[in-house]
Amino acid sequence: MSVQEEIQRLRELIRYHNYRYHVLDAPEISDAEYDALFQRLKALEAEHPELITPDSPTQRVGGAVLERFEKVRHPRPILSLANVFSEEELRAWEERNRKLLPDGTPLDYVVEPKIDGLTVVLTYVNGVFTQGATRGDGEVGEDVTANLRTVRQVPLRIPVVGNDPPPPRLVVRGEAYMALADFEAFNRRQEERGEKTFANPRNAAAGSLRQLDPSITASRPLRLYTYAIVDADGVDITRQWDVLDYLKRMGFPVADGCELCPNLDAVMEMYRVWESERDTLGYEIDGVVIKINDLRIQDALGFVGKDPRGAVAFKFAARQAATKLLAVGINVGRTGTLNPYAILEPVAVGGVTIKQATLHNFDDIARKDIRVGDTVIIQRAGDVIPQVVGPVESLRDGDEQPIAPPTHCPVCGEPVYRAEDEVAYYCVNASCPAQLVRKVEHFASRGAMDIVGFGSRLAEQFVEAGLLHDVADFYYLTKEQILGLEGFADKSAENLLAAIEASKNRPLQRLLTALGIRHVGSVVAGILAEHFGSIDALMAATEEDLQQVPGLGPYTAQAVVEFFASPSNRAVIEKLRRAGVRMADVRAEAPAGPQPLAGKTFVITGTLPTMSRDEAAEFIRAHGGKVTDSVSAKTDYLVVGASPGGTKYNKAVQLGIPMIDEAALRRMAEGG
Repeated sequence: MSVQEEIQRLRELIRYHNYRYHVLDAPEISDAEYDALFQRLKALEAEHPELITPDSPTQRVGGAVLERFEKVRHPRPILSLANVFSEEELRAWEERNRKLLPDGTPLDYVVEPKIDGLTVVLTYVNGVFTQGATRGDGEVGEDVTANLRTVRQVPLRIPVVGNDPPPPRLVVRGEAYMALADFEAFNRRQEERGEKTFANPRNAAAGSLRQLDPSITASRPLRLYTYAIVDADGVDITRQWDVLDYLKRMGFPVADGCELCPNLDAVMEMYRVWESERDTLGYEIDGVVIKINDLRIQDALGFVGKDPRGAVAFKFAARQAATKLLAVGINVGRTGTLNPYAILEPVAVGGVTIKQATLHNFDDIARKDIRVGDTVIIQRAGDVIPQVVGPVESLRDGDEQPIAPPTHCPVCGEPVYRAEDEVAYYCVNASCPAQLVRKVEHFASRGAMDIVGFGSRLAEQFVEAGLLHDVADFYYLTKEQILGLEGFADKSAENLLAAIEASKNRPLQRLLTALGIRHVGSVVAGILAEHFGSIDALMAATEEDLQQVPGLGPYTAQAVVEFFASPSNRAVIEKLRRAGVRMADVRAEAPAGPQPLAGKTFVITGTLPTMSRDEAAEFIRAHGGKVTDSVSAKTDYLVVGASPGGTKYNKAVQLGIPMIDEAALRRMAEGG
């Protein structure tokens, strides 16, 4: 046997025994025998490095420490599922689907455990693992290939056993998770070393997979289950049950206990089985996933918003406990929302110690008559987010104190604002410290002032260093101040200052987007910029003026007026003006030549193939059209991309508004 043949044989044996041990949990050889095979392979590859291949078992661990994760666009949207919480809701889900299908369409279902982990997407080319990514926002995730290579249950080559030919390309969806016993042992080791411990296995899995150093991920006990084919070449499967079988044959780990059910009665029986056995599984689940078995029917049913109609998550009843409400705290969000939360006597709920829980909003507090000092019922909603269900009124002793909504921001002290018909209270001070890091990050983002190279890490660093007290302070930074921060040298400081200087000349739409006014995203900012032309004209506008602008509603009008009425916000505008930031758009003459989209009003929804929404809006305006943010009777066309928003889509259907894709939009702009 040649060296190359021996290396190939060792790789096959190690893959096989790794599969038996980590996927089937049925080893055939001892650890010592496995180690001997592995060491022999390492020795041969060390002597013959030209024979090392990326899919060799020796290549799982390694790779340089990364500076950041690269972004990865998924071949198809990685969608989340809608939830149901009762048998009635489940049967209503089926009934809604049946109304969209021809009468008598047979439906059977696959029931799978809803594993509480982190979604991952694995790509294989000609059988070799080439890329692994997180779900991200469903469209774009982070490249964590080096980290996923360290997870023993992730095959580096498929099929792991057998002689089935691998497909030319296969993209698989799964869940990275930690088993409960592994999680508890891992947390003990972390505590002994004086390092960070994690609240639950899901957080531990997410934190472990998003390490810039793959060797850290390799040291942590991550596991994998797979359950879906996202995209593939050369694989023709039309049923979910066959998908699970195919994944098993390729060597992927698939959860035990998945069941093919002929109807919802059988589904309910399986749901009850999983619920009764959840504490014996060795890993956390918070419900079951129910999928229509026929994938062609799933595709035909389409989506509601971003939720596929052909599958649903049936969540287990939340676990509850009683404890004392000690106080109420308030978090301030980026847009200034004041979000109340409960400070509790620590209590264990579903295996996790709960010290704080959401109170939703002050209207909900009043409706439930929750008081400080109450004994309250706590539940983990979906087994994750703790929330206060309500008080145990029979245990009151008269010392409990009602909870009043705030009159001033708890951080900056400015008066709070509440819009009519809204439940939220707001701090409208743009310089509020609690909002500052998020506001700074938003101001510098690509869709706003586009300060190249300035992201979330720098936002935190600059705010913590006291260099940014409001967003206008960007334009007063000096090279000496920046050089005083860790990670900056002459060149990087100069690059940042150049990016800040370049941002001064952004169009008015970008500035309005960057200010973070409630209800004002990029589309509404474009409408305001086009109508008013300058920030001074906008600041002088009344609510009545704003409501006359096509595409704006009363809530937006009120939010804009309230924003510019704040003295602190006006002070920020004046600082920006003194720094030389552009405050008005030059009114361009109408372009020469035909304007094919003139007189037409468009709304955009979903993700377009080659343009962002901002780019599509600019394209429409450049060809004479108008863009608004919501569908109305005045809308001429809805431009629809992947994963369209349900509200806009359904409104367009209701009003009979024509829908076009990006290609049709381009043809219209070309006069076709």
